Amino acid sequence: MELIKRVHANNIVKWGKTHSDVIVLSGDLTSSCEVDGFRDAFPDRFLSMGLMEQNMMGFSAGLAREGFTPMVHTFAVFMYRRSLDQIEMSIAYPNLPVKIFGFLPGVTTPGGASHQAINDIAVMRSLPNMTVIETADATDVESVLELSNAVDGPVYIRMVRGQIPRLFPAKDKTILGKARILSLGSDITLLTSGICTEESLRVTDILKDRGIGVQHLHVTTLKPFDDHRVSEALAKARYGIITMENHTSIGGLGSCVAEMIAKFGIATKLIKVAINDTYLQGASRTFLMERYGIDVKALLRAIESLLGEKVDISDADLTTSRLDSFFNENQQEAL
Repeated sequence: MELIKRVHANNIVKWGKTHSDVIVLSGDLTSSCEVDGFRDAFPDRFLSMGLMEQNMMGFSAGLAREGFTPMVHTFAVFMYRRSLDQIEMSIAYPNLPVKIFGFLPGVTTPGGASHQAINDIAVMRSLPNMTVIETADATDVESVLELSNAVDGPVYIRMVRGQIPRLFPAKDKTILGKARILSLGSDITLLTSGICTEESLRVTDILKDRGIGVQHLHVTTLKPFDDHRVSEALAKARYGIITMENHTSIGGLGSCVAEMIAKFGIATKLIKVAINDTYLQGASRTFLMERYGIDVKALLRAIESLLGEKVDISDADLTTSRLDSFFNENQQEAL
């Protein structure tokens, strides 16, 4: 599997060359959010707002009213926790085209509860006019500027950073509102998002070899959530549906799917592989995924629960190439 460093850093500089309306704002986490290159290339279109996220969100709203496209960067927790009122009243309510890039979602930081955004999708998805996107790999990140630019309103983007995998072909750009169909099958429908898509890929091919048909979809757009291919896949599941996400079980991908199941009257079982309504401790990504039940073993347990039987898959079978190192040598802040 190909691993690529600082994808957003390179992409946003390229974007800035052809989009003079873009102004990048940083909450004193410039290199950590991979916009140091934009700062150096376009110093007149970069603003370091310091540790004043509320002010930064209000300022970005003013820029949007003046015809600019503000792209706001900081850690996700400092967006939706500290400045929710400004996001709601200054940006979402007037439907302004502010693009909000939230880094370090869920278990992707060892910083503990103060830095781990575990319910940001639930909060941001509840805001009228807000589009919500989650990235998983280099292709998602390379697509996200174009995706957000196509939305005439505010967008919240859950970002991965540092050294990240390329799970999908570079030429196969992510499409707003469309899930990626990764495999076909009629036994179980599996929907994954963010870093959990990479994790789930450790077992899906093995299941196919065991004769278990899994229709696997990777979800990038959490709002709007109305892809007809998703509803069709949900209706086809013989044993049931599993969602897997780097978020709490309340308000994220699992809730999106539950709402769709209710809307279309789909009579089937849903298992959410998600953080179970709790705050996390500080530790490595691999440890946290296992400790809080969003790793491949948790997925396998969910599959066995739907099937009503054990699946002959050992730990050795699950040993594949995976991304364990989240930070790179260019980032000063380990949090």
